[in-house]
Amino acid sequence: MKINYDPSVDSIYIELHPIEPGTAQAKERSDEIIADYTGDGKLVGIEILDASQLLGKEDLQKIYFEVSAPVSA
Repeated sequence: MKINYDPSVDSIYIELHPIEPGTAQAKERSDEIIADYTGDGKLVGIEILDASQLLGKEDLQKIYFEVSAPVSA
């Protein structure tokens, strides 16, 4: 997983799974949230627009990761 903040456009992109550029299908979920999917419907990324307004400028200074044990099927 990769998380990238671009201050020039004030957006955060959370890449869940890498895919070839130009192959994702973007679906707008709200005015600020765009989700990217593979052709078979697998979620691969999430873009948050106006991130500093939505999340707060102070929170953009800190990014926390929490990794838990995978759930067995």
